[in-house]
Amino acid sequence: MEEHKPYVPDETGFRDITLKAVIIGIIFGVIFGSANAYLGLRVGLTISTAIPLAVIAVAVFRVLTPVIGKSTILDSNIAQTTGSASSSLASGIIFTIPALFLWGFNPSIFKIGTLALLGGILGVLFMIPLRKALIVKEHGVLPYPEGTAAAQVLISADVGGAKAKNVFLGLGVGAVFKTLVSFLHLWPEKIYLKIPILKKAKLGGEPTPALLGVGFILGPRIAGIMVAGGLLSWLGIIPLIAYFGEHINFPLFPEGNLQIAQMTAEQIWDKYIRVIGAGAVAVAGIITVIKSIPTMFNSLKMGIKDVSIKKKNAQEQRKRTQTDLPITVLGIGILIIITIIILSPQIIGIDTGVIIRLIAAVCIVFFSFCFVTVSSRIVGLVGVTSNPTSGMTIVTLLGTSLLFYAMGWTDVLGQVTVLTIGTVVCVGASIAGDISQDLKAGYIIGATPKRQQTAELIGVLTSAFAIAAAVWLLGESFTFGSEALPAPQATLMKTVIEGVLGGNLPWGLVFIGGAFAIVAELLGVPSLPFAVGIYLPLSTMTPIFAGGVVRKFTEKRSGKNEELKTKRKEKGILLGSGFIAGEGIAMVLVAVYAYITKTKPKGIGIVWPGNLGEFIALAAFLALVAYLIRKSLK
Repeated sequence: MEEHKPYVPDETGFRDITLKAVIIGIIFGVIFGSANAYLGLRVGLTISTAIPLAVIAVAVFRVLTPVIGKSTILDSNIAQTTGSASSSLASGIIFTIPALFLWGFNPSIFKIGTLALLGGILGVLFMIPLRKALIVKEHGVLPYPEGTAAAQVLISADVGGAKAKNVFLGLGVGAVFKTLVSFLHLWPEKIYLKIPILKKAKLGGEPTPALLGVGFILGPRIAGIMVAGGLLSWLGIIPLIAYFGEHINFPLFPEGNLQIAQMTAEQIWDKYIRVIGAGAVAVAGIITVIKSIPTMFNSLKMGIKDVSIKKKNAQEQRKRTQTDLPITVLGIGILIIITIIILSPQIIGIDTGVIIRLIAAVCIVFFSFCFVTVSSRIVGLVGVTSNPTSGMTIVTLLGTSLLFYAMGWTDVLGQVTVLTIGTVVCVGASIAGDISQDLKAGYIIGATPKRQQTAELIGVLTSAFAIAAAVWLLGESFTFGSEALPAPQATLMKTVIEGVLGGNLPWGLVFIGGAFAIVAELLGVPSLPFAVGIYLPLSTMTPIFAGGVVRKFTEKRSGKNEELKTKRKEKGILLGSGFIAGEGIAMVLVAVYAYITKTKPKGIGIVWPGNLGEFIALAAFLALVAYLIRKSLK
C-alpha cells in the first residue's frame, strides 16, 4: 500500500499544541457539550460537534489574528480536538445518569463529574495502543466520516481555492437546509410510506444533508449493508410480529399495556425491535472484539516494545506524526483509576463494600477496553452520530447485572452500582469514538498523535464537571422523565437493569438479534454495520443508502478513467463533508436556542394539508441529491 503523505510534512516548524488553541477548544467545548446534553435528553440522540468546532476554530483564529497572531492548521485541529471531548462526555452522562434520578436518588455534581472523568480518561488511554491498528493500518478501510470531513474543512480553509469552495458550498447548503427543517419547520423532519399487504410495514427517511453526505463518504457497499439491516426490521420483523400478534388479546412482554394489534409500527419498533437490535449489536460487538484480539495484542506489544527499546541512531527515531503517548501512561492511568474506585465508596454505587468496588473496577476496565475497540470501528464506518453507544452500554449492563444476579446483589444498591459502572463504560466508548475521528483528522492533516491525545485529556479534565453541572441543572429545572425532558435512553437503561436483576428481561428477543448477527458473519457480510442497521431506525439508513448510490452513480459515469473517477469522488466527498459540517452547525445552534429558551423551536406555523408536507420534504431531498450529483460530475 502506498505510504500516506500528510498535508503538514513531518519535518515542520509549526508548534503542534498552543495555549490559545487549548483555551478556545475548552470554551467552545463546554458550550457545545451543554447544548448537546439538552438535545440528547430531549430526543435520545446527540450530534458530533468535531466538524462545527473545526469550522469555528478557523473563523475565531482568523478574527483574532491581530490580537493573538497568525494561527496554523495544527492550532485549529488542536482546538477542535480539545473541544469535541465535551460532547462525548455529554452522550455518556445523559444515556445513564438520569436513571438515578428516576429511582429517587439525587447524585451530586461531583459524583456525576467524577464518573464522566473516569470514563473519559479510560476512553482516551485505551486508544493509545489502538491508534496504529485502527487509524493507520486501516486508513483505506475505515473512512471515519466526521474525521475525514473535519480534515477536509481544515485543509480547505488553509489552502483556499476550489477545495475551500466545495466544502464551504456544501456547508452553506447543509446549514440552510437543516435550518429550514429543524428551526422554521417548513416541512416534516421525517417522511414515511406505508407498504400494502405487509402489516404495519413502513419505509421511512430523514431527508437530511448530513446523512446523504455520510452515505457518499461510506460508499455503496457499507451503506447497502446498513440499509439491509433496517429493511429486515421494518419490512420483515415488524410485519411478522404484527401478523402473528394480531389476535393475541393481552399485552405481550416486554410491552405492559397495549396489545400488538393496538400498537403502531413505531411502538413495535420501540418495544421489540430495539431489544432485538441491541442483541444484534451486542453479538456483533463481541464478534468484532474477538476478531480484533490479534490487533489489540499486537498494538499493546508494539507499544511495550517502543518503551523497552532505546534507539541510538537519531535517524531511526520515530517520526513526529507517528508518536503516541507512551504505553506506560496507559498502565499508570488504569492503576490510578482502579485505586480511586476501590478507595471511594460513594463513587461507584452508594456506600459499596470493598469487594463490590473491586469487582466493579475490573468490570469497568474490561468492558471499557472491549467497547473502545468496538466503538472506534463502528464510528469508522458510520460516524459518531450513528454510533450505537447505548447498545454497548446495554451489553455492559447485561453482563454486569448477570454477574450481580449470580452473587445475589439484586437490591437497589446493586442496581445503582450496575448503572454507575455502565456510565463509566458508556463515557469511555463515546470518547473513544470521538478521539478516533480526531486522530483520523490529525492523521490526514499531519498532527502529532501524542499532542492530540494530550489535548483530548485536557478537554476531558476541563469539561467533565461543567457538563455534569449542566445535566444536573436540567434535571432540577425540567425533571427527568417529564414531557419536557423524557431522557429516553436512560429510561431504557433503567428497564434493562430492572429486567435482569428482577429476572424479567426478554432474553428471547436478545438472542434472536444475536442470531441475525451470526448469520450475517456466516454469509460473509460484516455483522456490525448490519446490526447497526437493525438497531437504528430505517429512516436513518435510507438517506445514507441514497448517498452511497450517488457515489456509485458518479463512479459509473466516469467509466474506466481512474483519474476522472478519483477527482469526482474527491469532489463529492468534499461537498458531502460540507453537508455534514453545515447540518452539525445548524443543529448545535438549534440546541443552544433550546437550552437558552428552555423550549424547542416552534417554527413559523405552517400546516400542510394531508401528505403535502411529506411530498415537499421528499422533493427538497431529491433536489439535494441532484445537486450533489451535478456538482460531483461537473
